[in-house]
Amino acid sequence: MSHVVTDHDIANFDAVRLAVASPEDILKWSYGEVTKPETINYRTQKPERDGLFCERIFGPVKDINPHDSKLKGVRSREAAVDKNGELVTKSIVRRERMGHISLATPVAHIWFMRGTPSAMSLLLGITVR
Repeated sequence: MSHVVTDHDIANFDAVRLAVASPEDILKWSYGEVTKPETINYRTQKPERDGLFCERIFGPVKDINPHDSKLKGVRSREAAVDKNGELVTKSIVRRERMGHISLATPVAHIWFMRGTPSAMSLLLGITVR
């Protein structure tokens, strides 16, 4: 999923196409399911597990120091796994990782209702009002 963009890549394209992602694509891109509405534990000031800021899903908040006591004796940083079974990595991965929320019913964003003509009303064959 991570791709280094160079100046050559930016200047070398003919067109851009945007499309709505399928549920299968979203699940493929996801690193885990967010099941709790909590964000940060008020006592420890750390992200709640399976919450909106979960480190297991989105990556660590802080970079791991390679001289940390958790990582003593580890030869390769890529192979390092902490005590929770999470891969040790840099906090920059939080910018590219994505989680998902499973909903009981399908939901559409309000942007699909706006505009003339409305994409949602055309698909469903109903009027906007």
